[in-house]
Amino acid sequence: MNEKDLISFATQIRLNALDMIYHAKASHIGSCFSFSDLLAYLYSYCNIHPHNILSNKRDRIIISKGHAAAAVYAALYIKGFISKDHLSTFCKPNSYLIGHVSHKVNGVEYSSGSLGHGLSIVCGMALAEKKDQLGYKTICLLSDGELNEGSIWEAFAFASFHKLTNLITCIDVNKIQSLGFCDSILNYAPLGKKLEAFGFNVIEIDGHDFSQIHRAFSFNCSKSPSVILAHTIKGRGVSFMENNLLWHYKNPDESMYNLAKEELCAKLL
Repeated sequence: MNEKDLISFATQIRLNALDMIYHAKASHIGSCFSFSDLLAYLYSYCNIHPHNILSNKRDRIIISKGHAAAAVYAALYIKGFISKDHLSTFCKPNSYLIGHVSHKVNGVEYSSGSLGHGLSIVCGMALAEKKDQLGYKTICLLSDGELNEGSIWEAFAFASFHKLTNLITCIDVNKIQSLGFCDSILNYAPLGKKLEAFGFNVIEIDGHDFSQIHRAFSFNCSKSPSVILAHTIKGRGVSFMENNLLWHYKNPDESMYNLAKEELCAKLL
C-alpha cells in the first residue's frame, strides 16, 4: 500500500469514527484521531485478516488505549471484519461495539477497561511466541497517559529481562490525557533515556509520517525489545480539535460535526 492509500485509509478511519462518536454522543474523539495513522499502517501491513482470525500464526495487535475504540472498529470495518450495519450501533443499547475495545469483536485480541494492562498481556503473547517459534508479530499500542500506571513499568521490566525481541511497543505520545497535559500531571522526561535504561531499543518518530512509521516498524533489533515513541497530535485532522484538551471527552454538536466532516473529506480529494 503506497502513502496515498495509507493517507486515505487513515482519513476513512477518522471519518467513520467521527460518525460513530457523533451519533452515539460518545467521547474520546481526540484519542481516536491521534493514532489513526498508526492503525492504518498496522492493519495494512500486519498479518491479520477476516479469513485468519483464529490462525495461530496471525499477528497480535493489542490496543491498550482501549478508550479509542471507535477508531479501532472503524479500521476493522474498512478491512472487512465488521459490517456497516453493526458499525452504526456503536455505544448503543445491546451493541457489542462498546466504548472500550472488546474481544467479542472480530479482529480484537483483548478487551480493555481500566488502562495499563495491555502491555502485560502482549508480553505473555510474545513470550509464548518465543517458545513456540510461530513467527507472528506482537505489537502493543499504548497511550502516553497510561505510563502513569505502575503495571506498565513492571511489564517493561519483564520484557527487557526476558529479551522479548519479538515485541514492539508503540506509545501514542499525544501529550494530553483526560484532565490535562501529561507533562504537568506526571512528567517522564526524558522518556527515551528511561526506556533505554530499562534495556529497550528506542525509536522516536513523527506518528503521522508514514515513511517514518514504516521504518520504525520494519526495524529489526535482535538484542532487545523495541519501543516506538510516536509523537502525535491529539485530534489530528480537524483544526479545532487539534492539541485541544476538551476533545478528550467532548463530542461534537451538529455544526462541529459538519465542519469536521468537511475538513476530513477535503483530505480525500
